[in-house]
Amino acid sequence: MKIEQPIIVREALKSDSIVLCALLNEIIIIGGSTAFESLLSTSEFDSCFVCGSSFICCHVAENSAGEVLGFQSLTRHSELPVGWADIATFARVNPKVLGVGTALFQKTVSYAQNIGIATINATIRADNVSGLSYYSKIGFLDYSVAKNVPLNDGSLIDRISKKFKVSIN
Repeated sequence: MKIEQPIIVREALKSDSIVLCALLNEIIIIGGSTAFESLLSTSEFDSCFVCGSSFICCHVAENSAGEVLGFQSLTRHSELPVGWADIATFARVNPKVLGVGTALFQKTVSYAQNIGIATINATIRADNVSGLSYYSKIGFLDYSVAKNVPLNDGSLIDRISKKFKVSIN
């Protein structure tokens, strides 16, 4: 069931890590919509999304009661050109709230503009239909496909890379 409600977006705090990690781990357990295949500890989560060496920013979406609805991060990735950032978006599964990804992206792209990020990369598993649709809907364009990337169970799945050109302020 999808519901509509007001969405507040703010910068993630270290104190959000336990809740955000639990949200991501629930998505990992369901499977098929993230490149992560193993559950993360809170310290692993922090290293990826809150304060690690590749960290750029992380935003949290919550409702008016302060319940976390999702989060979105930008990180540096050594395989991307200078001026590019890698994006990851995770939204609560149940109940799903309409507009979380859009609200997060507005804040994230504004942040990227302010610090001079020229392009945002999203790399999505080919079987993640909702992720592919989300990034296309907000303006990302396909630019590369990594064929037959192995999963932990040995099955092969393509990874589709999409880019979003940021208009610098």
